[in-house]
Amino acid sequence: MRQVLAAGLMALAWLLPAPVLAQVNCPDENTICGTIDSFSVKPLPLAAPIFVAENPGAADLAQQLTDLVVADLGGSGLFRHLDPAGYIGQITNFDAPVRFTDWSPISDESLALLTGSVATTSDGRVVVKFRLWDVELQRELGAGQQFAGPVGTWRRMAHKVSDQVYSRLTGEAGYFDSRIVFVSETGPKSDRKKRIAVMDQDGARVTYLTDDSTLVLAPRWSPDDRNVIYTSYASGQPEVRVLDVQTLETRAFGNIGQVAFAPRFSPDGQRVVLSLNEGANTDIYVIDIASGQRQRLTSSPAIETAPSFSPDGSQIVFESDRSGSQQLYVMPATGGEGTRISFGNGKYGTPVWSPRGDLIAFTKINAGRFHIGVMRTDGSNERLLTASFLDEAPSWAPNGRVLTFFRETAGEGGAPSLWTVDITGRNLKRLPTPSFASDPGWSGLLP
Repeated sequence: MRQVLAAGLMALAWLLPAPVLAQVNCPDENTICGTIDSFSVKPLPLAAPIFVAENPGAADLAQQLTDLVVADLGGSGLFRHLDPAGYIGQITNFDAPVRFTDWSPISDESLALLTGSVATTSDGRVVVKFRLWDVELQRELGAGQQFAGPVGTWRRMAHKVSDQVYSRLTGEAGYFDSRIVFVSETGPKSDRKKRIAVMDQDGARVTYLTDDSTLVLAPRWSPDDRNVIYTSYASGQPEVRVLDVQTLETRAFGNIGQVAFAPRFSPDGQRVVLSLNEGANTDIYVIDIASGQRQRLTSSPAIETAPSFSPDGSQIVFESDRSGSQQLYVMPATGGEGTRISFGNGKYGTPVWSPRGDLIAFTKINAGRFHIGVMRTDGSNERLLTASFLDEAPSWAPNGRVLTFFRETAGEGGAPSLWTVDITGRNLKRLPTPSFASDPGWSGLLP
């Protein structure tokens, strides 16, 4: 029996960190690993005829916009675009009633139908409309919607359409209208030049924010996505700097004085948490941006770094070797002893809290292999999503269901590249970049 579309994807099992994962070949007995085989998700068929061009000047734009929406949705791994050559019907009038009898025969499964129109205006603007239909139930899913703006923003409008379709069919927020900041790398491994760059989440529209005269590491967005905080070696030692993405102006953060690194903004944007090295000790501090006042949060003789706030700002996850090896700990945002949450074999680092608050992503090193993984915030239900020579630095998509990270290949010619994977380990794919790339940081959804 064909499932009802409206209910089918709303209950996708892979979107929830379910505790009943299949046991597969795990690196150690303490870990439950999820793989594509343990999450059988069949992509939903989607028909997306070319959006109707409302005037002759909109024809090329309608094709480009439709192609981008199809690429977004297909790239999520949840949707399968049906070949237009098999379409029986055509959409030539956006406002005309849909002839569902023309669409139901092209799929033996529940089918989503996306229709749209594109119009350009004499003052250089574009208007995009769309509707989403459940073919089996012969009804519209949600109300039709419209986006408008300068022609040069058509890509963002396409991503917004994709986000709406994704949301209506899965019940989850989308992530397509967002950006990724990263470190662009060029040159041989022995003399790698690095600079901060930003691009759309699909790899388009790369812009460079700094030059390559100084080593830079780990750029991270402010909550309003207007600034990027990162580690710079301009002075010869690691220091924290803030970059305005619009003006490209940079400034040193605070008057710290010591070696500082691994900075992140608090969810409210009023504080920064980072690591400071004083003498032989590395601890975690939080600094109030307005006053410059700093508070020491850890005080053990261990190396403690890579702090990340929970979405509500009440807790911080970090890595520490206080137990003798790198492990993950959670403490109140006001400081304290912290509770260890990682107990599998190997070392854990670079933790980052999901924007949904339900999971913590991390890097794990075990038996000579690197992994990107996720676990619940109490350390339970650990799942390893990837495995390679070097996978590192996970960062969450704004919907908390996809991760980006960088992977480096082995050998003298080894180089890093950016990848994405969903939280089940499915849909692992490489992001296109014009050069080597590392240290990705995913923005929130753009306004």
